[in-house]
Amino acid sequence: MSDVVETQDLDSRLEKHRVELTGYCYRMLGSAFEADDAVQDTMVRAWRSFDKFEGRSSLRSWLYRIATNVCLDMLNAGNRRARPMDLTAATPVAQAALNSRPEITWLEPVPDGRVLPSVADPAETAVSRETVRLAFVAALQHLPPKQRAVLILREVLAWKASEVAELLDTTVASVNSALQRARATIAEHGSRETDTADPLDEEQRKLLERYVAAFEGYDMAALTALLHEDATLSMPPYDLWLQGHDNIVGWMLGVGEVCRGSKLVPVVANGTPAFAHYHPSQSGDGSFDPWALMVIEIVDGRVSGITSFLDTKRWFPLFDLPERLEV
Repeated sequence: MSDVVETQDLDSRLEKHRVELTGYCYRMLGSAFEADDAVQDTMVRAWRSFDKFEGRSSLRSWLYRIATNVCLDMLNAGNRRARPMDLTAATPVAQAALNSRPEITWLEPVPDGRVLPSVADPAETAVSRETVRLAFVAALQHLPPKQRAVLILREVLAWKASEVAELLDTTVASVNSALQRARATIAEHGSRETDTADPLDEEQRKLLERYVAAFEGYDMAALTALLHEDATLSMPPYDLWLQGHDNIVGWMLGVGEVCRGSKLVPVVANGTPAFAHYHPSQSGDGSFDPWALMVIEIVDGRVSGITSFLDTKRWFPLFDLPERLEV
């Protein structure tokens, strides 16, 4: 009986760290599914080797050490994840064409609830949301794996240099050097900070309400008024991306015309507002079928980026979204 109780107690202690470990692994790997796999592997390794855990560090630190090794192994086996804008220049709408790139390992969206633990400190919450944004995670992908780990542990999780050095079996000087190089790379590939989704202020809520009304009504004049002049639109797994509201509107009135009559259902992804985009069903019964998971970035009161992830069979179940929308 005592062995059963001890096993249940260990499972409970490990599970308390699942969400924060998933957030760490997601930032490292850029994939919600790979992050889940990495955390599950971490939990299994911890459970199997717990008798070797001597308590010289906290259980949390020990789990991060295991998770880091799991992620480094996974990163050594594959390519970095990318967004369309990491691969090519923006395409003018007159030359735009949808080319799928199956050989590319795309950056993936993630539901907030899987990667952002509940914390009481608003400042800590803000950092957590800011550092799972698509643009930030994409910038992380430009770092070598160990630099990536150092930056996340030091800048995101606020570990001391000595703690990171112990975790990585290196020196404080090496950690500080890696952090300096990582910061320089992030500055080169980084992006503007975007407004996070929780909580939205009144101005942000009104902006999103106007966005939904413009998109569902297919009012391009209203949509243009909500977009930054240099706003971007991308649609993984296609490598096409457009920049500027004229190109975006031109696309939506051309090939994108198929989106007319769609419905948007609000969700949250990567710490920012998002929508489940449903398209009128070809069945003719008035229902709507999944079309895209649309992640929105907002800067200074306007929409600066729209990323529509089109593999709905992959994304809608992850976000617990219905297979069909009845209106």
